[in-house]
Amino acid sequence: MNNAELIVATLRAAGVSYGFGIPSGNVLPLIEAMRVGRLPYVLTAHEGSAAFMADVMGRLTGAPGLCIATLGPGATNLTTGVGNAYLDRSPLLAITCNLPTSQLGRRIQMAIDHHTLFRPITKATLALREGRVASMLAEALEIALSEPLGPVHLDLPEDVALASATEDVPATPVGRRRHPAPEASLQRAAEILGAARRPVAVVGSSAMRLRNPDVLQSVIDRHRLPFASTTMAKGMVPEDHPLSLGCIERARRQVQRELLRSADLVVGLGYDVVEVEYEAWIGKVPLLSIDVDPVDADRSVTIAHEVIGDLDASLEWLAQRPALRPEWPATMTAQHRDRFYRSLRPIRPQPNRRDRSRTVQPDGDV
Repeated sequence: MNNAELIVATLRAAGVSYGFGIPSGNVLPLIEAMRVGRLPYVLTAHEGSAAFMADVMGRLTGAPGLCIATLGPGATNLTTGVGNAYLDRSPLLAITCNLPTSQLGRRIQMAIDHHTLFRPITKATLALREGRVASMLAEALEIALSEPLGPVHLDLPEDVALASATEDVPATPVGRRRHPAPEASLQRAAEILGAARRPVAVVGSSAMRLRNPDVLQSVIDRHRLPFASTTMAKGMVPEDHPLSLGCIERARRQVQRELLRSADLVVGLGYDVVEVEYEAWIGKVPLLSIDVDPVDADRSVTIAHEVIGDLDASLEWLAQRPALRPEWPATMTAQHRDRFYRSLRPIRPQPNRRDRSRTVQPDGDV
């Protein structure tokens, strides 16, 4: 097989199920290899859309999404969706099909430095060259699938795609996970949580990458933790759960902030500040963060403790601890949820001219 067919065989073995993009002359060898290798190619209206679709495929399947573009303007169009995958930590491979190797670096129509373009918005940018196709692709897959997940850029010259392969399909790599948090750090978290009387958990986007998502609800249920979620984590624990407080920092944010600031401890479970920074809503409430990364917060945020390590392992440890007994009123979550959802109702129509005694307030109340 040629190198384009080697790429397709490697991607299929890694669980990649679709490729998204727009064709051009330099892209055709890879598209033909996808046709022969039965890796569906989905034509999009814009390269940015291709990258967004690949981002979503990465989130849904756990295998890296695949987007493909030609050199120059095709590559620059791709960057918006690739940048989104970088910020949201979605596994993705972005392949730019380039000029033949002998023309790289010359001042030729559409030619730009793809590696300089993608370096700030990817975990790595790698060059595919003859004799280093399978090895570079295996490295790209491992990087994309290692915590924190994210996009990797690969640059494929047209002559390299067409050249006969000199390598075998590599073994599918397994991404590296974070090490479990130290026992002493977990014990300290348990002490802080046990001392709280009105703790509230806030679930964030890192929880979307749990290998065992059920462990999140196990922690909520065992310790009777009222919980809110960010937009991306919405639905990780069902919205109709009796301890659910709803989604924060989108609609009716002041209603949610009032409740959160009445807590004596906020427990960030997989909370990634790329969605919304802690200082926007936490006020003076101390933070116990349990995540894969250190907290990135303004100095105004009081960080009581951080548990940094593999999130599955941290939550599994917490789920085995003796159950807490928060002192929230038994009806608090139901009353708050009712108030919050009522405040989300659509604004009522303006009164007609005959009824000047009725006015519509900004929050929709008459």
